[in-house]
Amino acid sequence: MTPGRGLESEFHAADESPGFLLWQVTNRWQASQRAALKPLGLTHVQFVLLASLAWLRTDGPLHQRDLSEHAGTDPMTTSQVLRSLEGRGLVERTTDPDDRRARTVAVTPGGRDLANRANVVVEACDNSFFKSIGDRAGLLELLLLLRAGSARA
Repeated sequence: MTPGRGLESEFHAADESPGFLLWQVTNRWQASQRAALKPLGLTHVQFVLLASLAWLRTDGPLHQRDLSEHAGTDPMTTSQVLRSLEGRGLVERTTDPDDRRARTVAVTPGGRDLANRANVVVEACDNSFFKSIGDRAGLLELLLLLRAGSARA
């Protein structure tokens, strides 16, 4: 451990810490997404769940837990956000007739329209945010490795 300004660390500088850098980049990316989505009246988590629901077109009912798993959101947060989206007429939630404890969810036509309009905004925001990266395929590969590795931890 190398002492650094009162903090014992293996790093000589904060910019050598991948976790610290990821924290900073994530916060900046989230701020840009929040600003982009604000005119549409969506939070980022609302967008992620609404877009995921539109993306996962299924022939049968989709369980909230499956949506939560796909989006990588906490089940309780998923439930609260879906309740809010339901109140705005963007999704419909029903009780699963085969399991009274489970909820199924579907996107409404208005929800699908908003998800598509928001997706254009989000993808443009991403393109602007990540434009300084020449090798986006390499970034995606690294992010997929990190996601897979964190799932095993």
